[in-house]
Amino acid sequence: METKQLITFKMAAETLNFTQTAKSLNFAQSTVTAQIKALESELGTVLFERLGKRLVLTEAGRQFKGYADKMITLTEEAKLMTGELKEPTGTLVIGAQESQCTYRLPPILTAFKSQFPNVKLIFKPAHSDEAAKEQLLKGELDIAFIMDVPKPGDSLITESLIEEEMKLVAVAEHSLARKQEITPDDLEHETLLLTDEGCSYRTILEDSLKEQGVQSINKFKFVSIEAIKQCVLAGLGIAFLPAMVVNREMQEGRIKELKWNHPTSSFFTQIAWHKDKLITIPLQSFIDLTRKNFKASHFQ
Repeated sequence: METKQLITFKMAAETLNFTQTAKSLNFAQSTVTAQIKALESELGTVLFERLGKRLVLTEAGRQFKGYADKMITLTEEAKLMTGELKEPTGTLVIGAQESQCTYRLPPILTAFKSQFPNVKLIFKPAHSDEAAKEQLLKGELDIAFIMDVPKPGDSLITESLIEEEMKLVAVAEHSLARKQEITPDDLEHETLLLTDEGCSYRTILEDSLKEQGVQSINKFKFVSIEAIKQCVLAGLGIAFLPAMVVNREMQEGRIKELKWNHPTSSFFTQIAWHKDKLITIPLQSFIDLTRKNFKASHFQ
């Protein structure tokens, strides 16, 4: 089988549309059809079937896609190592939370683009750690940043980068900001400004409150951490956020940490990828830059 056939199959498997595949690859549609038929003939199985007007992958097609992705990547890496490619190309798809994109990733991305100007970076929001893990398992992400407590791995390689300091915060003028220590009774009727369900530190807070017998009635849910911070500043409620998100406002005296002296689980920013992921040179470099950057920020 030829690499061009694999690339055509990969595009068709992602778009499920031969016409769109032809346009993306600058082929005639008949060329796409011919390449897929030649691939099916060589494999001795049907990769696509039509259900009405819909084009879908067969079970064999779904299984073959993983191998096709690996063969394409391996071919590109082999060309790179033998000097046939002057510069690495391709795409890295990264899952990351808004807080990571805002406060941690910019210097990593700057350094990476300096090394690999022809490698495209695509970011997908990771509002839920479980959703990010699922996307890694499905091959929809090359790598993801996860904020979670350490857990045994399954099919993922997960590496802890830095332990996060979490803060229970309110606007400086909030009545609880003046208290030396916050009790469970103090939080009983407060409005909690929460991240989306599936976010690990939301779960940590809710579990901690539940253990203390706190059943808060008022809960506002947000997708955006920055929106939560602005609502804290507006006095709409209290929130449990990573210190990196509120450090500046705390230094300026606009936000205060509430003295909630109840232990929670150790919480880490982690980087994760599938254990079977082919580690290309750009991907390995991204991992190395991430390790170096987080290590440097830890000692600042």
